[in-house]
Amino acid sequence: MTVNIDVLCVGHASYDLIFAVSHHPGADEKTVADDLLSCGGGPAANAAVCAARLGLTSAFAGYLGYDLYGDRHLQELNDSGVNTALVVRGASPTPLSAILVSPDGKRCLINYKGGTQALPADALDFSDVRAKVILFDGHEPFISLPLAEKARQNKIPTVLDAGSVHEGTLALMNKVDYLVCSEKFANQYAEDEHKALSRLAELAPVVVITLGERGLIWQRGNEQGAAPAYPVTAIDTTGAGDAFHGAFAAGLALGLDWQTLLRYASAAGSLCCTHMGARPGLPGREEHASLFNQTL
Repeated sequence: MTVNIDVLCVGHASYDLIFAVSHHPGADEKTVADDLLSCGGGPAANAAVCAARLGLTSAFAGYLGYDLYGDRHLQELNDSGVNTALVVRGASPTPLSAILVSPDGKRCLINYKGGTQALPADALDFSDVRAKVILFDGHEPFISLPLAEKARQNKIPTVLDAGSVHEGTLALMNKVDYLVCSEKFANQYAEDEHKALSRLAELAPVVVITLGERGLIWQRGNEQGAAPAYPVTAIDTTGAGDAFHGAFAAGLALGLDWQTLLRYASAAGSLCCTHMGARPGLPGREEHASLFNQTL
């Protein structure tokens, strides 16, 4: 049976343990957390939840272990209305992230994958899935590369969430229609974001580089531009990029014009910063519309 969805998100799912701390500890320093939040995470999984909360249909394709964290995350995805038929489960552990968040919203993160490996190319069958937009985060390259090629043949828009330079993002960055990068990715790729923008635009038709509170810069063909961020008080920046990417893919599925699309995605990213934790910060339709309708 054919499954029709707006946004298919392919890649990483983890479980997050988020600690609120007074400051990020230095070497050999002990500190006490003021608060603890536990929830599902991962770029593609968060993007799928974000699209669902914005009122679109979404699905997540990736891996979760047969463990406590995998069970909890799968339940969260189902509760959020995300289609989980493409979730692969196995004996390897669900990736786990420990995140320390300081009062200014800055974070540091430790991710543990154990022996969990990327899914093989034949792990999933996408033949019955019809998506308006496909988002990749690069963490499942073996299933993503053939799917990206299939999407190109069928003229389905594709988005890469390029959070950092690694094997998966390098493999996909010239295979997608929209290369949406973090400031970290840009700085890893070139000495400054404007040089990175020009270089990356040689690989993808459309490039966006998000710059946190400084907004974003973009290039489409020979056209370049910038957009400011929505002014918010940041509590935790964890997941802001995931929210931006999920809303960006959702906006593409909705057929938004370019400038509206950038504001639509920016509103979701900004709102995520106003809550503790990535998953709780992903905005619902009403909260998003309230900020999105404000003039930047």
